[in-house]
Amino acid sequence: MALQHAASGECIPLQRGDDDIAHFTSVALAKTDNMELIRLVLPKERAMPEHMVEGEMTLQCLEGEIVCNAHGGSTVLLPGEMLFLLGGVPHSVQAKVDSVALLTILLKNGSTESKVIKQ
Repeated sequence: MALQHAASGECIPLQRGDDDIAHFTSVALAKTDNMELIRLVLPKERAMPEHMVEGEMTLQCLEGEIVCNAHGGSTVLLPGEMLFLLGGVPHSVQAKVDSVALLTILLKNGSTESKVIKQ
């Protein structure tokens, strides 16, 4: 079954539901040939190991506290803060507390998939 993405002009709720943290419910919100939007739910101390995506990306903290390791350093994101990474930059992400983020990935060359390349 294909995942239902938001249509152009449709309101997209970003708050997490009561069970999202317990079930690590991240959701692809919208996807076009050029970009993908994902509501990323990260339970406390849950880590995403080092990886990279081909396209440029932003990670905006909506709730909680998120640590992103990239470029040889760590950046702590609090609600209302955003990080930008160029495509191909290795990075890892970990939540210090239960967290929700908005991840935007620009897809390379109109690719229909965001390719995650594990290190």
